[in-house]
Amino acid sequence: MTMRMTTILRPTLIALIACAVLAGCAVGPAYQRPTAPEPAAYKELQGWVPAAPADALERGPWWTLFNDPQLNELAASVEVSNQNVAAAVAAYAQARALVAEQRAALFPTVSLSASGTRSGTRGGSRATVDPNGNIIGSATGASNVSSSYRLSLGTSWEPDVWGRLRAGVTAAGANAQASAADLASARLSAQGEVATDYLQLRAVDAARGLLATTIEGYQRVLKITTNRFNVGIVPHSDVFQAQTQLANAQSDDLGLVRQRAQLEHAIAVLVGKTPSEFSIAALPANSPYSVTVPDVPVGVPSTLLQRRPDIAGAERRVLAANEQIGIARSAYFPSIGLSGSYGTSGSKVGDLFNVSNAAWSFGLSAAQTLFDAGATRARVQGARAAHEEAVARYRQTVLDAFADVEDQLAATRVLAQQQELQRQASEAADKVEQQVLNRYNAGQVSYSEVVQAQVMALNARRTLIQTQSDRQATAVALIQSLGGGWHADTVVN
Repeated sequence: MTMRMTTILRPTLIALIACAVLAGCAVGPAYQRPTAPEPAAYKELQGWVPAAPADALERGPWWTLFNDPQLNELAASVEVSNQNVAAAVAAYAQARALVAEQRAALFPTVSLSASGTRSGTRGGSRATVDPNGNIIGSATGASNVSSSYRLSLGTSWEPDVWGRLRAGVTAAGANAQASAADLASARLSAQGEVATDYLQLRAVDAARGLLATTIEGYQRVLKITTNRFNVGIVPHSDVFQAQTQLANAQSDDLGLVRQRAQLEHAIAVLVGKTPSEFSIAALPANSPYSVTVPDVPVGVPSTLLQRRPDIAGAERRVLAANEQIGIARSAYFPSIGLSGSYGTSGSKVGDLFNVSNAAWSFGLSAAQTLFDAGATRARVQGARAAHEEAVARYRQTVLDAFADVEDQLAATRVLAQQQELQRQASEAADKVEQQVLNRYNAGQVSYSEVVQAQVMALNARRTLIQTQSDRQATAVALIQSLGGGWHADTVVN
């Protein structure tokens, strides 16, 4: 290396070393996970210990706890068919691409350029004139053609002296993690809706089966009452009451038909199909209504902060907002850039590989805003306010999550007690109905008492089915409030 080149490169090397030292500096505040309410125990969990093992939701799809093959198939199809989930998948892919884009800014940009030009001029015409002024000849001047070629390799780099670029990468990574949590939330929400709608549809099937049996009984009673009226044993009003009872039951059944159709259409949309191409076969009218209400494992409250995807997403957004403060503060410091190029030129292509035609350059630039009327300070204050907003939203999400779990735990306990009481009420109402009907056939009571007993028995049976369905829906809601089978450790940068 010549003395001249050493003299030229020495300031550049000093600048590079200074940039490397300053690159360890960071103008943004160090991130600390915001504090949030975290009770030692659940208020509504006292005295209620689920029988399921604590890791049951980690072993596979949570909906398998309901032991229904068709539900398993429907819930699994949400992963690939639901359009809300597909949109969340695309948003997550976009967020990951942004991370890669931000990370690329940490490295130099290298470009290669080549050019070639060919130009020339054509000589003018000259005429020969005799002494009399007549043109006796002309000649054309020679053409002048030149060629030039250039090949250049250039590079530019903005050293991350103040940590602005690294803060951008961190913020983009945090947003990608938040997007992954949003994807988990969308998936869990769609799967929960499918499970709830499907279990409610099966409850409607059970209610229709109950009404089918009841309608058959009402038809028999109407026939008996009509025969008794024809022979003059009972008044005509008994027949009218029996007809009213039968018509009301048949109308209720049509209402259940409408409700079932709406649930089936909703499930079709959730699994990504049009209602016209989707159907779920009804349960046979005489089949027993088998209800599975799983014991949902509930961990300590601290695990909720890791198991709820919406909480994890809110916390990651706090981190992204924290990095935006550093990005805004970096405007207080000068921006530094390095650039360099090496190239050759010549009139022939072969000259491009001649060292004597080579030329190089290296540059160091720095720019600093001296006056912006407080714009930088305003951006920093805005970034701090956005961070405070993200912290508040995170804490509110945690509070809502704990309240959600407490609600579902209370509903789980109360509905279990209600189901037992309503089972007893249904059995007692069935006995009353049968006894009153026997007494009516014996002529001991009026038909009004029969109607009253039948209405009471039917309502008790339908209430029992609805309570069983509510217990299943509450189990689904509790699983959702606990985060399903998701865990924060599943988030990948």
